[in-house]
Amino acid sequence: MTTDDDNGDEDGGGFDVDDWSRLTAFTGAVATLEDVQARRAIFALADTEDAKTIDMDLPQPLIWWEDDGEQAAVAVQAEVHVGSDGETMEVLGLILPDGSGAVALMDDVDLVDDTDPTWRELVANAVDGTDSDDG
Repeated sequence: MTTDDDNGDEDGGGFDVDDWSRLTAFTGAVATLEDVQARRAIFALADTEDAKTIDMDLPQPLIWWEDDGEQAAVAVQAEVHVGSDGETMEVLGLILPDGSGAVALMDDVDLVDDTDPTWRELVANAVDGTDSDDG
């Protein structure tokens, strides 16, 4: 648990519907453990072959389909890896509205733009911490 990155992270690294585009993307190289430890990247996969970056515009708003339902996120890292079984995995590093990081497969997300009403509502609910019963 290091806190070397406290300068410049006043808001905890999260985002809302108006400022998501300021998130810093990790592009141009496949992430290493050192990149993750320095908080430049969300993930680094070690036991894969033929790792490459995915050519896509980052940061990218998306809706992540989890077991608990849908969640708004922004992709800031995108890589394709081939597992030991030969299966190709497209992996995304995500930042959630509260600033936490997550890893998802491309198959588990819908890429959207920031005008998508579902994405905007999911972000607003996550930022407000409510389920829209403000009362």
